[in-house]
Amino acid sequence: MLKAAVADTHALIFHASGSRHLGRRAAAVFAAAEQRAAVVYIPVAVMWECALLARVGRVDFQRSVRTFFDDLFSNPAYQPIDLTPEQVCLADERRPNNDPFDALICAAAHQLDLPLLTRDEAIHESRLVRVVW
Repeated sequence: MLKAAVADTHALIFHASGSRHLGRRAAAVFAAAEQRAAVVYIPVAVMWECALLARVGRVDFQRSVRTFFDDLFSNPAYQPIDLTPEQVCLADERRPNNDPFDALICAAAHQLDLPLLTRDEAIHESRLVRVVW
């Protein structure tokens, strides 16, 4: 069982909504985090992408984005990861696709040397980071 991983945006949204689209192994990591037996790191890029998706009505957290993340981070098993200059450089140098959020999220996982919870095929095929789904 993984003790730590980085969450991609859709993985976090699937977990938060209880979606059956969440992969079995990713779901196990989130379940372990809920029990405080694993740590899930949330890059600031994921937070911003969630805010943008909520703003345009693509996701509904049933509360403000601020409250959603306040609630999430009240569990110490969920930790925000600040955006760093190194991540920006890594994202520029090693892009899995044309999505700037994906590049920043992969850079955070790479910098932490942790697997990324994602079903994104382009990220998986890029082999920039280890993928768990």
